Amino acid sequence: MSPTDKAAAASETLRGGPRRRRVSMPGGGLGVPLPLLVPALIGVAFLTVPLVALLVRAPWRGMPEQLTGAAVWQALQLSLVCATAATAVSLVIGVPLAWLLARVEFPGRGLVRALVTLPLVLPPVVGGVALLMALGRNGVVGKWLDAWFGITLPFTTAGVVVAEAFVAMPFLVISVEGTLRAADPRYEEAAATLGASRFTAFRRVTLPLIAPGVAAGAVLAWARALGEFGATITFAGNFPG
Repeated sequence: MSPTDKAAAASETLRGGPRRRRVSMPGGGLGVPLPLLVPALIGVAFLTVPLVALLVRAPWRGMPEQLTGAAVWQALQLSLVCATAATAVSLVIGVPLAWLLARVEFPGRGLVRALVTLPLVLPPVVGGVALLMALGRNGVVGKWLDAWFGITLPFTTAGVVVAEAFVAMPFLVISVEGTLRAADPRYEEAAATLGASRFTAFRRVTLPLIAPGVAAGAVLAWARALGEFGATITFAGNFPG
């Protein structure tokens, strides 16, 4: 190697190594293959055109008059309150459930995961009927709630929250479980070696690590609860208020 080459190599080493050449992908600046680009654009159109059509055909002229009605504001307020309450219930129950599925080995874990995610694929009306069979006045659990505590859930605001949480919580569980599986468990093990209990390690170490996943799951659960109709009308009815 000549002195000039040695000097050039030393200079590149001081700058952090040789510069990497940019490789241009075929298909233009985006570098997207045509067999992927065309289906992707079709998918965008398939998902957005119906929404655009809904906005175009909406009765915008009569919208202010309809939105100022007392019944509309009452329904909107009830929907927001119930969706928020259902999300809170999902957080309290769903986050520990996701941790159990992600961190604890126990017999039948696959079956439990399948049952937890089953409301995702159930038709909403079937979910409402299942809630009636379980929590109705003559349901498997509901008859004991009515006889022992005088609690009746169908056709009440609490029933709305239960129905929305039933269909929305699986979204939260799936999101949080995936985040837990991606998180490094060695942080929890390090906390345990320093004397922290399992719950303390979860509260002080694991929960801050998975906070973005919990937030994303909560948003998904809230949106699903807000848009829920089939299970809600079957289990809690559609009476005003």
